[in-house]
Amino acid sequence: SSLAWGQGLGANVTLDPNTANAQLIVSEDRKSVRRGIAQQEVPDNPERFHSFCLLGCERFTSGRHYWEVEVGDGGFWAVGVARESMRRKGGIRFNPEQGIWAVERCGDQYRALTSPETPMPLSERPKKIGVYLDYEAEWVAFYDTGNETLIFTFMSASFTGETILPFFWVGIGVLLRVCP
Repeated sequence: SSLAWGQGLGANVTLDPNTANAQLIVSEDRKSVRRGIAQQEVPDNPERFHSFCLLGCERFTSGRHYWEVEVGDGGFWAVGVARESMRRKGGIRFNPEQGIWAVERCGDQYRALTSPETPMPLSERPKKIGVYLDYEAEWVAFYDTGNETLIFTFMSASFTGETILPFFWVGIGVLLRVCP
């Protein structure tokens, strides 16, 4: 059930296993990801994250794009967008200064990853998050697709002409699935 204004903007997002932390397990169709117990035997290429993150394959340099992410019932996760040039190795702060525009669930709390973080007091727990990127307007909006509510918008996102990609952080016991 896509939001009406999102019709025709749907980006067919797939996950990029070459960026995935070695503990993250990406499905064969590249639509879902979960965190495994052990590190997988994968090369530590420059694109790969040390944190429990991965990016989408789709690269946005203009236009308006919309996709949805099933986030399930619990746990810790973050979804949003990131600059291609963002840091991959060592510790990363999830905020716009580091090239990440995202929202997270941390236990029972939902937060926008501004600096400092902005609490999002939501009346319902979203099962699916809609991500809307408008490159030229420099904003990223997040929706609870279940009740079609806007939950947060980053305005004046400084993309600075860079390539922007879908961004995901995966906690223990969480399965994230990109739709469709």
